[in-house]
Amino acid sequence: MKSISFDCLKTNLKQLTQKVESNISIKKIINQLDSKSEVNHDFKELKIGTHIAKTPIVQGGMGVGISLSSLASAVANEGGVGVIAANGIGLLDKDYFKDGDNASVRAFRKEIRIAREKTKGIIGVNIMVAIDNFKKMLDVAIEEAVDVVFMGAGLPIKNIPVKRMREKNISIVPIVSSSRACDLIFKMWSKIYKDIPDGVVVEGPMAGGHLGFEKNQVSKKEYQLPSLVKDIKKTLLKYENEFNRSLALIAGGGVYTGKDIYSTLKAGADGVQMATRFVATDECDADIKFKLAYVNCKKEDIGFIKSPVGMVGRAIRNDFIKNSEEGLKHNFSCNWKCLATCKANDANYCISVALNNARMGKIDKGFVFAGSNAYRIKEIISVNALVTELRKGYIKVKNAEVVKYINSLLEKINNLYTSYEEKLQIENKYKKAYEKALVGFNDVLIDDLRKKYKNAITSAINTQLLLEEKILSAWKVVLN
Repeated sequence: MKSISFDCLKTNLKQLTQKVESNISIKKIINQLDSKSEVNHDFKELKIGTHIAKTPIVQGGMGVGISLSSLASAVANEGGVGVIAANGIGLLDKDYFKDGDNASVRAFRKEIRIAREKTKGIIGVNIMVAIDNFKKMLDVAIEEAVDVVFMGAGLPIKNIPVKRMREKNISIVPIVSSSRACDLIFKMWSKIYKDIPDGVVVEGPMAGGHLGFEKNQVSKKEYQLPSLVKDIKKTLLKYENEFNRSLALIAGGGVYTGKDIYSTLKAGADGVQMATRFVATDECDADIKFKLAYVNCKKEDIGFIKSPVGMVGRAIRNDFIKNSEEGLKHNFSCNWKCLATCKANDANYCISVALNNARMGKIDKGFVFAGSNAYRIKEIISVNALVTELRKGYIKVKNAEVVKYINSLLEKINNLYTSYEEKLQIENKYKKAYEKALVGFNDVLIDDLRKKYKNAITSAINTQLLLEEKILSAWKVVLN
């Protein structure tokens, strides 16, 4: 069967509406058509606190220099939320191994300022709660008045300068992997700060980097992104009602295509977080060899690692990882414990140094974190080209679903209209018979025809109302 185009379907619906309108007054619909000739099936906006992104995509924060000012500003310029990752950013500073703490502060502030010079869009930062200088890095974000602060790798509950962040119009978004963690954060914020975050990012088990899941949980249905979105949506609704605020639910981990974005939003998310796709872009801040690791990898190359920080991670497995797992110890010195959970004394390598080596293109002296879909990337493109591709894919699948839905409604509307015309004829028949009986003064016949006439009127009205409801439903989908 030949598929019908969206424009053709819209024309058919308009013609049917006008046909129905010849018997039923539906002026409101026709007025809507005249005032809104163009249908917008583009991305829906993503509202995070007071900030509104035209493109509902948050570029995931990738630490140790992968997502810096270049990538973040490029994404922001496309209407999304560009994110600079704080973790390991000090490795860009020449004095990191002398004074990692202050080097991180300097590098972080510098990247935020460069991003601000390149875009007027939304710039966020990702700060891991587990890093040793979390408070200092958060102070930098506040001083530089970033738009959004994403906080993961721990529960951002105690000693968060909420008042200062609100004064700077900074939206606050924790990163979680379960509804339980989400509920705990919001419950404690409510008690401590009499306030709540502006939403959450939920990262599913298909993401790259450190995961909030154990290996045995990754393939279970209850831990997949759609299930997590459903559970967290319920949790957020409770706090939305209590505080009379809209909260953003951003979902990430395995989101790869425009179709994935549509499915994720349809499942209940307000936006998506994407990281892996943005690595293979011209604007990504990593070395070309880092990006080519994505382009050249195969599905079987992507697997799990046991990170020195005590978490399961997903990466492109190479000889560096395999040799380390077999006991080869790489020389390193821990100048300062940048991550509270790191077990440096027991580790065979420093994860920050290994990731930084990979960032600089020294893949044999480190490794590359990657999401489960990294093997699908075949080329390096611009951020603009990527977002354009995602938008087209989103619109295509949305239009296809609209066409399918409207097509089924058109058949129902046609059948209802036929039924309505038949019921009008029956109503008219009993009206004439009733009027004739009134002239003949036949009380028994009058009573019987009165009942049939009233029932015919009721049946016609009910069918008319149902017909109007179906047409309005159809146009609501088309016009939105």
